[in-house]
Amino acid sequence: MSVDLACAEPAFLDLTMVGLDQIPKPGEERLAEDFLRSPGGGAITAIGAARLGLTSALVSPLGDDGVGMMLRSMLADEGVRWDGRLVERTPVTVIMPTDGDRAMATFDPGESVTASELAAVEPSSVVLSIPRLPLAPAGARVYVSVGDLDARALAGGELPDLSGARALLVNEREAHLLTGAADAESAAAQLAQAAPQVIVTLGPEGALAAGAEGTVHVEGVAVEVVDTTGAGDLFAAAFVWADHWGAALEQRLRWAVLYASLSVRVATAVAGAVTLRALLEEGAGHGLTSPVRQPAAMKEDQ
Repeated sequence: MSVDLACAEPAFLDLTMVGLDQIPKPGEERLAEDFLRSPGGGAITAIGAARLGLTSALVSPLGDDGVGMMLRSMLADEGVRWDGRLVERTPVTVIMPTDGDRAMATFDPGESVTASELAAVEPSSVVLSIPRLPLAPAGARVYVSVGDLDARALAGGELPDLSGARALLVNEREAHLLTGAADAESAAAQLAQAAPQVIVTLGPEGALAAGAEGTVHVEGVAVEVVDTTGAGDLFAAAFVWADHWGAALEQRLRWAVLYASLSVRVATAVAGAVTLRALLEEGAGHGLTSPVRQPAAMKEDQ
């Protein structure tokens, strides 16, 4: 059975230390107020998309271990299909948020999705990183992400052919690493020479788009920041959701910025991924009109 969105990035179990007054220095111990376990990595985008009403699948290997069992159970509870294969170990990330930022340490055994596994779910859209770009199924809309490790590896080099992508999604730091440009606008313009549409997220300053649909900047949404983990993953989920419903570029950006902004108010990305109803209510308060088209029968009943 086909899905609206397949997320092909590795999924992690995020272990979040909540309430640290600051990140410990080498040799120092600090006490957290709480300890939370939640899905991370590609699972964040998959869950965000599912909460926004899209059919969603995580296509990524998970370990045949206790951590993998926990993640698969969490995904099932969210209505996210897991279409991967069992491997020996599951990736894990320890997250320490404080002062509006966070530090992370990750174990990743290095397993990856295959092209046949991704094609088997027949996705309308896929989110995957530059190294996995060759795995994208024919006919799917491709949204390309760039993690910090990939951006550092590609810094100063030539980007692969991104002409077949629907959009390249990067944050401001990644954009600077990839291009060496002095500002986000220049970086976006350079990246738009490699991809049809480039989206640069700017944290509290919103997001910037450049490319075939023009150059658009939307402002950020002021919120009290608790944990920024996964905000970019949820930005991607909302951007794909709005694009799925045919929203114009500026509207896609505004919905995605809003969704990402709402997520940072609490610890863990999944806890901050609001439902479709909550997003539409928040959007109405910001002058946004729902892009979701209702079936004719539903309209007649109202």
